[in-house]
Amino acid sequence: MTLPSLSRRQLLAASAAVVVSFTAASCTAPRTPESPTPVPAPRGPQPSASEPWRPAVHLTAEKNWLNDPNGLVYANGTYHAFYQYNPRGNSWGNMSWGHSTSKDLVHWEQQPVALEAGEDEEIFSGCIVLDNNNASGLGSATNPPMVALYTSAFGRQGTLPQGVQAQSVAYSLDGGNTWEKYKGNPVLNLSPSNNNFRDPKVTWYEPGRYWVMTTVVADAQVVKLFKSTDLLHWEFLSDFSGVGAQGGLWEVPELLEMKVEDSTAKKWVMLLSINPGGIAGGSGMQYFVGEFDGTRFVAEQAAAPDAPLAESQWLDHGADYYAANSISGAPGGKPVLLGWMGNWDYAQDVPTTPWRGSMAIPRELTLVRGEKRYELRSGIAAAALDVLDAGEERNKNLTVESRMEGLGAGFEGRGQLIELEMTLGSAREAGIVLRHSADSKDGLRISYDKESSNLKVDRSAVGTSNFSEKFSPYHQVAVPARDGKVKLQVLLDSSSVEVFAQDGAAVITDIFFPHWDNTGASVFSTDGSTDFSLRSRAL
Repeated sequence: MTLPSLSRRQLLAASAAVVVSFTAASCTAPRTPESPTPVPAPRGPQPSASEPWRPAVHLTAEKNWLNDPNGLVYANGTYHAFYQYNPRGNSWGNMSWGHSTSKDLVHWEQQPVALEAGEDEEIFSGCIVLDNNNASGLGSATNPPMVALYTSAFGRQGTLPQGVQAQSVAYSLDGGNTWEKYKGNPVLNLSPSNNNFRDPKVTWYEPGRYWVMTTVVADAQVVKLFKSTDLLHWEFLSDFSGVGAQGGLWEVPELLEMKVEDSTAKKWVMLLSINPGGIAGGSGMQYFVGEFDGTRFVAEQAAAPDAPLAESQWLDHGADYYAANSISGAPGGKPVLLGWMGNWDYAQDVPTTPWRGSMAIPRELTLVRGEKRYELRSGIAAAALDVLDAGEERNKNLTVESRMEGLGAGFEGRGQLIELEMTLGSAREAGIVLRHSADSKDGLRISYDKESSNLKVDRSAVGTSNFSEKFSPYHQVAVPARDGKVKLQVLLDSSSVEVFAQDGAAVITDIFFPHWDNTGASVFSTDGSTDFSLRSRAL
């Protein structure tokens, strides 16, 4: 997780040496969880004139500050999302683990705070492992534990000096409802201790029959890998560094093994957040594809640290997608990610109350062989898409030439899932404007420029934006047309848009703050004609 007040000092500091102990323990791989059973989903707080920017289908807390997702796990038909949470206010601080649950990845029910900050420590980012075989010994054969690994940010009464960060364990024997801290904490520290050693995420490595943990020394741009058979004793494996964007803190790493689509091959993928230094300014997420031999991860065709940002591989090209990590045990066979929909450039200034911060829609990742290197594709997770796609369907086909044309009342609204295909004709630029005013002067503009092949999301004229000078007006990414067509999937919620282009080849995620009464929707074609085909479902 990011410390918002931390400057970029010591960005070139050397990574610290590791002092760990290792105890061998036999274990078997975590079991594959059962498929979810459909049940009616509770609905949390909904958007209203008094809370005009409250999302309808994204996770938020009922009140107070929320940021990075932690401890994402699926168990017994329920998705659990833990997250960085301030139980005492609407800004960053008192970092604790909030907790929400869902049956469908769309409707979330907030639970009591799982792990709360105290004078001894704040509870920074981490993960949860389903220790089905009780390798940790923290449960029993008949009641195996959920094991949380988290970063202890030690306070004035901590077991380590104030400011030190190290990795600790907590466990639950009642399905995640209540948690007990391990008496041997911290289970992993550096020597000398470090104030930026954080964000443990654990992956099972089947060939070696052990868990692999990724962590960061954030201000040195180093990912440190460790292994364990019992989740309590960790042995250093290797460092990963020296490639990709280096302009800020490295955070929230995750190592995933993925199948290559339409192939029998498998590759390893390293997800990694960076702040600042993202492709859209401020916070962002890059990734690397390569090989992992149980000790060392080696990225293939990775951008050099001094290369232009566009040469790195980015999970999202908008300003508001950060700290995403996968849901442990999620059904379906592909990684399902939950990410924070925010940017540290302005996250503490956004004008929402009594809540601040939300999660992006859960995403499913697919790995494909691109023209030059392996690439990730992102799509709305299947469980969530089943819910979002269930509303009343509206369809429209039209040709527009050198003008803007309203889509009519059936396509107006504050939230909808839109499938949009544009067949590029003679027009220079074409797209859609959402949440616009009656006079069409305000609105969120999603456009495609035929000459440059750039997809652009422009939030500069869509409501409140004067809360921060760093609230960037637009973001774009090059997306080649296919047979003269551009296909977009647009998830519009009360204060956010997620645009998946060309079956997830590129994504732009942005938050914005429109006027409550602005619900118009139009398409436009500039300097020529464009054919539009639309399919929409209201949220």
